[in-house]
Amino acid sequence: QEILVTVERVLKVDALRRENARLREEVGRLRGVGELIGESPALQGVYRVIEAVKGNKSTVLVSGESGTGKELVARTIHQRGPLAEHPFIAINCAGLSETLLDSQLFGHRRGAFTGAVADHDGVFRAANGGTLFLDEVSEIPLSLQPKFLRAVQEREVTPLGASVPVPVDVRLIAATNRDLEAEVRGGRFRADLFYRLNVVHIEMPPLRAHPEDIPNLVEHFLQSFSRQYRVSPKRVTAEALERLTAYTWPGNVRELQNLIERAFALSTAETITLEDLPPAVAGWTPPDAGAGDGTELSTLGDMERRLIAAALRKSEGNKKEAARLLGIDRQRLYRKIEKYGL
Repeated sequence: QEILVTVERVLKVDALRRENARLREEVGRLRGVGELIGESPALQGVYRVIEAVKGNKSTVLVSGESGTGKELVARTIHQRGPLAEHPFIAINCAGLSETLLDSQLFGHRRGAFTGAVADHDGVFRAANGGTLFLDEVSEIPLSLQPKFLRAVQEREVTPLGASVPVPVDVRLIAATNRDLEAEVRGGRFRADLFYRLNVVHIEMPPLRAHPEDIPNLVEHFLQSFSRQYRVSPKRVTAEALERLTAYTWPGNVRELQNLIERAFALSTAETITLEDLPPAVAGWTPPDAGAGDGTELSTLGDMERRLIAAALRKSEGNKKEAARLLGIDRQRLYRKIEKYGL
């Protein structure tokens, strides 16, 4: 009887641990996945696809503007799947001559071309057993695309100067900031190659499409750079955060990250204010501001409501912490919450 009771207790504890781990993972997924930060509906859709494909080896095509985090998506898929202990190799296909790109992708034999003084495996073979991330895949020259298609299709490569193909076992994740379907229609990208790459498609939204994630991203970069620069985390004033949230970020998350690092590099102050922001951001106003039809006031009000809602989410409803994040006192926060019905 005592043995049965002990076993039952062990099973209950084990079940509670599994449930706790599941809940922790669920909460983590709401805040972000891997190094991807954000909890907006736009990113939740991305997270769902990542969760669906992380356990298999299907080819993934990630599209989106520069700076949206396409390589982070690839790394997250790799790190959260069964290939995590195997190589993750990334290569940018832009800016290389055809011969050099051919060599980088598929390898070469000694003497295959001028300067080839030794054998080189290429990234397909270097990533064997793991994941190969091909950034700017649309930049692969049209004349090299048939060879690339064969590598994707047959999972074998033929190094420059060799006559026998070499089998490879890799998961392919490709990325592009171009509209590949338009490239196909324009005759600059092979249709059959596009279909081979576009097995699972993930579209990364530009930062301007999910500004509600900016406060979380700012907090993440503040913590990250405080560790890198070995200083206490800075805080951002409400006015500066409002301007950061309103800005359209043509360089997307990468531009925001660089801005926060700039504040750490140029100032020892504990607070980032409007004066610490680059002129393009600090002096930015919505295109329709000043139109005389009340649009500016409406936009600012909506922005303030989004900022307060984001602070409340980040603080998990703790109003004292939310007020600290916003740089305002609690009484003012209470008035704003009542005003916007939050």
